[in-house]
Amino acid sequence: MNTIPTITKNLLIINVLAFLATIVAKTYGIDLTRYLGLHFFLAENFNVAQLITYMFMHGGIMHLLFNMFALWMFGRILEQVWGPKRFLFYYLVCGIGAGLIQEIVQYIHYEIVLSAYDNVDIGGSIISMKEYLNIMTTVGASGAVYAILLGFGMLFPNQPLFIFPLPFPIKAKYFVIIYALIELYSGLANNPNDNVAHFAHLGGMVFGFILIIYWRKKDKGNGFYYN
Repeated sequence: MNTIPTITKNLLIINVLAFLATIVAKTYGIDLTRYLGLHFFLAENFNVAQLITYMFMHGGIMHLLFNMFALWMFGRILEQVWGPKRFLFYYLVCGIGAGLIQEIVQYIHYEIVLSAYDNVDIGGSIISMKEYLNIMTTVGASGAVYAILLGFGMLFPNQPLFIFPLPFPIKAKYFVIIYALIELYSGLANNPNDNVAHFAHLGGMVFGFILIIYWRKKDKGNGFYYN
């Protein structure tokens, strides 16, 4: 862990500790996701601070492992290039941006579909719309992680990556484009059994793209250039 840059290392530690805390809290009958997960802003359990805390909560061990592997693999490189302050700013802003996009998408869904109903059928159980809105909760670092993938692809577009199960390397820029297209398709497909915040992932990438373009223009004026 000593070879991992400070911010990346601390983010890894915080995410793992938050996941372990969630497991321990459940043994005491406490659901941390209820307090720290990002709720729909019209739900009574919503809190503005959740736009930050949701990034450190995860829905399962595989969810955590995928995000932390990507954070370790690509985040440490971005931190080495940008420095700790810029990398942390990028991570948090993109994570918050992903949450905001998710809120907008949920609001559109609410206005078009949910607002016409007073109750919702969940697996044969009828619950009130008020209860259902509290169920609409988003967790995970994926929005920030997808922004990290985008950042790596923009800084090192021609870097070859070996991605399982492909038997050949693929350039980082194509890897990012393919991932973005998959997320867009999955989000538009609107599979009710998906339970993945695809537009939050895209939101993180959008905010990341805006930040990097802004920094490129700003840094070029200061004599700095990106590869």
